[in-house]
Amino acid sequence: MPRTFEVSDSIVVRVPPEEVYRHVSDPARMGEWSPENLGGTVTSGPGEIRTGTVFDGRNKRGAFRWTTRCTVTAAEPGRLFRFRVHAIGVRSPRIRGPIATWEYRFEPVPEGTRVTETWTDDRRAWPDAVAGVFDRIATRGHTFAAFQRRNIATTLRNLKRVLERAGETGQATTGQETTGRETTD
Repeated sequence: MPRTFEVSDSIVVRVPPEEVYRHVSDPARMGEWSPENLGGTVTSGPGEIRTGTVFDGRNKRGAFRWTTRCTVTAAEPGRLFRFRVHAIGVRSPRIRGPIATWEYRFEPVPEGTRVTETWTDDRRAWPDAVAGVFDRIATRGHTFAAFQRRNIATTLRNLKRVLERAGETGQATTGQETTGRETTD
């Protein structure tokens, strides 16, 4: 059976698109809602996140930890944030090659913002059989598409909870709050 190269899900968040974008496009904040990502550090210099910005993401799955190198490929405030993952390693991202692309679309709706998160498997050169074996080892029995479908749902639920809670309390979120996020370990 051929593998699935893209999965996506959406949720409505009672926050304006520009505000949701501001949080999602900050690599340091991703660890607040992602079940695998622990946050990221911009490596291409200070300033606003824009197309071409490079950042390293810290990740975990169970006891395993790794770092990825990512480059922002679209940064349209209030509309679209996308980055591609193109290097990976344990302490630093030394192994280069196409890994994945993550995309977040922000659509204004009467209730706030419809956020759509999409994962695309960029390992196109891998034969399906090889990818299938690797995926089941790396995800404890799942394909990456099935695994990421679950991660996306968790990320979106956590994002909604964190941003709406901040909006209800009138607090500016700083990245320092405790989220009690769900994990898929």
